[in-house]
Amino acid sequence: MFLFAAPSILLIILAILPAVFLMFFIYREDRLEKEPPKMVLSLAILGVVSTFLAMITETVGMALLGNWFSEYSVAYRVLLYFIVVGLSEEGFKYLVLKIGTWRSAEFNCKFDGVVYAVAVSLGFAVWENIKYVLTYGFATALVRAVTAVPGHACFGVIMGAWYGLAKRKQQQGWNSASRLARFLAVLLPTIVHGIYDYIATAETSSIHFIMFVVIMFAICFYTVKRLSADDKYHNDEADDSSIIDI
Repeated sequence: MFLFAAPSILLIILAILPAVFLMFFIYREDRLEKEPPKMVLSLAILGVVSTFLAMITETVGMALLGNWFSEYSVAYRVLLYFIVVGLSEEGFKYLVLKIGTWRSAEFNCKFDGVVYAVAVSLGFAVWENIKYVLTYGFATALVRAVTAVPGHACFGVIMGAWYGLAKRKQQQGWNSASRLARFLAVLLPTIVHGIYDYIATAETSSIHFIMFVVIMFAICFYTVKRLSADDKYHNDEADDSSIIDI
């Protein structure tokens, strides 16, 4: 029995390891005040919960789209990847993120938003990755380790950057700016997610997808380093009144 289970256990480990590595990197960059590991783990679990919520809306959305558009049409693919998939997944990630952290006393620094959002995103990615890897095997584990899992981490970085700013603006009494930042915390990762999926499934050269992924990874790496270096407590009176100062 163990001999039959061993390959599956190995695949599950391979599915989880990329997310663990990326979470460790983000956690290490939280230089001002580390978040409780228990909280980070609970957010990853909420990320898993968000996969089930997204599955429901994606199933319904795909059924509706199939009634209105040909699955080979541009309209079908745009609506599928940007709304049915992108908005569903990023929207539910944001929902569990806000439920789990917005009122928490631990959420006292701008970079905390990145840590929290990446934890949720990687929880989502791990569960999704396990399903794919167990279905398609070792080669899929390797490909997704350098594409889909870091991709979800990047979506989390984008969401977390604006989410952390939104909390700081609220603490400073800039409620309109906070609402705008929360809106962008959903909109921007949804757009990037949609572009990622659209290019990944387009009938074009894979070089376009590779270029997009490399650029996205580079921008998010720079963003993490910058936000980590410029982290502030929410009650810090340093001037950052601009909504784009993330």
